[in-house]
Amino acid sequence: MGINGIRPGWPAPDRVHALVTTRAGGVSAAPYASLNLGVHVGDDPARVAENRQRLRALLPAEPCWLNQVHGTAVLDADTWAGGLPDADGVVSRRSGRVCVVMTADCLPVLLCDAAGTVVGAAHAGWRGLHAGVLEATVAAMDVPPSSLLAWLGPAIGPDAFEVGEEVRHAFVSEDPLAASAFRAAAVPGKWMADLYALARLRLAALGVPRVHGGEFCTHADATRFYSYRRDGVTGRMASLIWLD
Repeated sequence: MGINGIRPGWPAPDRVHALVTTRAGGVSAAPYASLNLGVHVGDDPARVAENRQRLRALLPAEPCWLNQVHGTAVLDADTWAGGLPDADGVVSRRSGRVCVVMTADCLPVLLCDAAGTVVGAAHAGWRGLHAGVLEATVAAMDVPPSSLLAWLGPAIGPDAFEVGEEVRHAFVSEDPLAASAFRAAAVPGKWMADLYALARLRLAALGVPRVHGGEFCTHADATRFYSYRRDGVTGRMASLIWLD
């Protein structure tokens, strides 16, 4: 079985290419079956290497892999010389530089401008969203936000993402509009959070007018997606974007 990834349905320029892997098409055994791309989750390193090689065959270059820390640092992929930099966002203006973030419930956000001159990717779990990873990634792209398109990839959906009051308070205390992204859970003091809605609010505040995607739930779709919240020990998917 080959890699059967998701191609974003968005009106990006022709020279912008994007791909999101699913869990199918690799060689890892359970609980990582089968296309686990994370080297940090306990999987057999040789199997992860084979999975990454299968992915690499679909790409113009080795992806600029990150050590994601739920922060706001953004890597300029055009200066990347290897290694594993601490970052949760990445941008590129050069052909063939592959931006990548890995997720298993957190929200991957892919970005490009309408002219096809710059692309970016952000790893946006609730901590990163609150800290400002989208704002930092948009700033690093250094084009008017009004020229940008965004695509929201597979993340845990609003019917599965239960959080505590502290998470809701963190967002709502800074932006009262964020209250619309939370609804009371069955457990008192808990809330169901909508990462997609929170990201849309942040992008709208930045002036990014065209936001696509956001129809997935990693937690609910065990056939296609890894989910840390669902499984605990699990693999990682990759969301990639590059210019040809």
